[in-house]
Amino acid sequence: MRNYEVGLIVHPETNQEVLNELLAKVKGWITEAGGSVAKVDLWGKRRMAYAIRKQHDGLYAFVYAEMPTAVISTLERNLRLTESILRFAIVRTEG
Repeated sequence: MRNYEVGLIVHPETNQEVLNELLAKVKGWITEAGGSVAKVDLWGKRRMAYAIRKQHDGLYAFVYAEMPTAVISTLERNLRLTESILRFAIVRTEG
């Protein structure tokens, strides 16, 4: 298994309760596939460099996890189908 960083930009009008549910869902997808979540880092609302779906702000969250490489395509599909996520990136990290 390898270490990954999953970066999420969530719609800025998402309240804290819905954001927590979304992060629990992402952690669930990772653990169901045999991975483990090391930590979740919430940055809060930040200004984006350019507008995405007519939004200039976004809620930033990062999930650090260890998971098999085969999980990435499934995780990407699930993230892409979640409407409140404006953008995401999955990056392999060292360590």
